[in-house]
Amino acid sequence: MELGRGLLFIWILAILSFHHCSSNANARYHYHKKHKPKGSPGKSPVHVPAPPKNPDPPSIPSDPYPNDPGDTTGSIFDVTSYGAVGDGCSDDTAAFMEAWKAACAVESATVLVPSDKVFMITSAIFPGPCKPGLALQVDGVLMPPDGPDCWPKADSRQQWLVFYRLNDMKLTGNGVIEGNGQKWWDLPCKPHRGPNGSTLPGPCDSPTMIRFFMSSNLVVSGIKIQNSPQFHMKFDGCEGVLIEKLLISTPKLSPNTDGIHIGNTKSVGIYNSMISNGDDCISIGPGCSDVHIEGVTCGPSHGISIGSLGVHNSQACVSNITVRNTVIRESDNGVRIKTWQGGTGSVSGISFENIQMENVRNCINIDQYYCLQKACLNQTSAVYVRDVQYRNIKGSYDVRNTPIHFACSDTVACTNITMADVELMPHEGELMEEPFCWNAYGIEETLSIPPIGCLLKGMPHAITESSQYSCSNENGRF
Repeated sequence: MELGRGLLFIWILAILSFHHCSSNANARYHYHKKHKPKGSPGKSPVHVPAPPKNPDPPSIPSDPYPNDPGDTTGSIFDVTSYGAVGDGCSDDTAAFMEAWKAACAVESATVLVPSDKVFMITSAIFPGPCKPGLALQVDGVLMPPDGPDCWPKADSRQQWLVFYRLNDMKLTGNGVIEGNGQKWWDLPCKPHRGPNGSTLPGPCDSPTMIRFFMSSNLVVSGIKIQNSPQFHMKFDGCEGVLIEKLLISTPKLSPNTDGIHIGNTKSVGIYNSMISNGDDCISIGPGCSDVHIEGVTCGPSHGISIGSLGVHNSQACVSNITVRNTVIRESDNGVRIKTWQGGTGSVSGISFENIQMENVRNCINIDQYYCLQKACLNQTSAVYVRDVQYRNIKGSYDVRNTPIHFACSDTVACTNITMADVELMPHEGELMEEPFCWNAYGIEETLSIPPIGCLLKGMPHAITESSQYSCSNENGRF
């Protein structure tokens, strides 16, 4: 009996110690709750069907993990077996790195971040090459230090989790990757828009949450990512990326919190995901090709953007981008192509199809005068935008901006723009803004609402054939 009482006392003491460690950790347990998605809007002028279960866009890699994420054939490397505490305040970085090192040497291994625990790790690089089939399965909560004051001075402030030189790797799980972004957003470095037209402070040197660098055949599936200090997820120099059933959630006034950003990356599929944030829902940078986006819901956000491209007079090549069967709601932009003056290269083979807009400013936008300053110098060169299709784009727009805006370069016209079944009505009121076109050439296959009478027919008298406006290979191999 005395032995039993002693064990009971030790157990109670351990529980009390855990709660004392971090009330912050306890507060985050609610992230494990599954939130039901908001109900679908009422009658909509366009039907957005669910993407096919087995989408087959060109050059998108098939999922190397066809089974359930929990059904692993290799060994499981639980981070708690390597010393991770998971109390929300202990630094578990070393344990994660040891588990990764061990799993990296085993084919089809899984690094497990178990549920019902909160793991704090500092900025870390998870390197390869590793044996094929490696998975990081996050079932608990994974988070960085709470804000810049807690960030180790020796650590990079540019990024938090980096996956480097990996092939055939998967990030999955039923848990949450929490960014603790609020204190970064409040840094007095970069002004951003606040409520009612006010200006609030924003980030300066803030970390991207997750970065994949120089890797191939990647899968990101089922995970929830929220409150990033800056970009949520970046892919740089990668090839063969499959993203599905991803949930990204961050306040709409959080600055520079792009959902998914890809740069110099080819063969990408993004499917069946929901993204709400304070910047671009998905942004596509220079050097990207063969990107297929389907079944994505964005908003609030800044929409789906190609660019910005051509900054500092650089060359940018983007080709074969498809966005279809998506919903964009309560966003500053819908589908946008944005380039700086003075750039070179081209954007070509772009298709926006079956897109529902719900109270969106700048629903359809090509902006070749993108500038983050009050005044940018006029320059003669520009990224050449051509072969862009807008089909079956319907819904409502915010009347503060014209729903269709084509501001093309003075010297390098946009060409081969195609409009078909575009119907955009004011979200509130009766004002029907007229589309704006400048040096934009294209056709209306069907009558648009509002009518687009400003597109120029045919082709410009002089199309530059200079090498500075062409890319080495239009299929995306730059």
